[in-house]
Amino acid sequence: MARECADRRTAPLLPSRPVPSSRRQALPTTPPEQSLPIRLNVDDSDSPSDVVDALFLGRFATGEQPYARSHSVDRVKSGKTLLPPAARVLRAARDDDRSATLAEGDGWTLLVSRWNQGADVTVTAVAEELAEKVLRQAVDGAEDEPEPQPENVSMGFWYVSPRRGPHRTTRQISAGTWEEIRGNYTAPVAEAMDGLMKVTPDDIAGRLLLLHGPPGTGKTSALRTLARSWRDWCQVDCVLDPERLFSDVGYLMDIAIGEDEGSAKGRWRLLLLEDCDELIRGEARHTAGQALSRLLNLTDGLLGQGRNVLVGVTTNEDLERLHPAVVRPGRCLARIEVGRLTRAEAVGWLGSEEGIARDGATLAELFALRRGTRPASVPAQPAEADAGLYL
Repeated sequence: MARECADRRTAPLLPSRPVPSSRRQALPTTPPEQSLPIRLNVDDSDSPSDVVDALFLGRFATGEQPYARSHSVDRVKSGKTLLPPAARVLRAARDDDRSATLAEGDGWTLLVSRWNQGADVTVTAVAEELAEKVLRQAVDGAEDEPEPQPENVSMGFWYVSPRRGPHRTTRQISAGTWEEIRGNYTAPVAEAMDGLMKVTPDDIAGRLLLLHGPPGTGKTSALRTLARSWRDWCQVDCVLDPERLFSDVGYLMDIAIGEDEGSAKGRWRLLLLEDCDELIRGEARHTAGQALSRLLNLTDGLLGQGRNVLVGVTTNEDLERLHPAVVRPGRCLARIEVGRLTRAEAVGWLGSEEGIARDGATLAELFALRRGTRPASVPAQPAEADAGLYL
């Protein structure tokens, strides 16, 4: 029996005869809303907002309103409802972290989902032009855009939302000029930063920017100032969950490959990954080898080809503990160890010797001393011993 089945599987297929056109019949087509039955199951884990979300999809799923358009507003102006004129509210729900409003008009349905200071607005309609028109009416003038300040720079923030998946929001971040903060760094660091602050797209050789050193030495402050120095040609985005970025391929592709306003205009993008000790330390091949491989692929592998993307990484690890593949020649645009100020530099910064250790101080320790707070890392001076006890 086994031999017979095997022979049957390997027998050549006979060519089929073409069916004359006169005998061909049109195959019946099934509407998509009937080919995929929709059921809504609600239990006590669902919130009223979840029910509103599900109700909104009904007319789109059945094909009654087959066109949909969406827009996100990062910061909604005070008093804006995001409802177009003549909207009739059908449902309104508010949870601890968000609210949802379902409204309708002639030939369209709208869902407003608000979270923190932002909102998502989605419209379904009987016609494409109507969906776009209603969406414009809902979001026109709704974005709260503060007056630009010379000391501010626009920075993006990526994170994975439980409700919305990979998401990017923007904020105005205050950043000083390099001349204003240069004195916060020890001389070798300041000299290295001098060149980095002046980098242009024509100067880019490596795609990885590595700042390493002890906590409190000013790595984040330097990156904010770098964002300001590069803002004419580079959009800086901070990834808030870097440990997830390189373990979630979909998230990585959204950031690295997906077009955004900055890259669409030919601008470079700098992705900032802070405190990535586990990712790039020497034993990463055992604990996070796959994630490290994807990081390197983004900087100079196939994933990064054709993309104007730089990756900035901060770590508290010593250079000797970093993975050799990360620090190999040609991979880094800059590799700067941000260390403590020497005692002389720290005294000059503070204007006093009080509280300054023999090996100098970090920037965080200096700011604590300026506020009148002794840093935990600086031991109190021992009291003078009573000489009379030893005479």
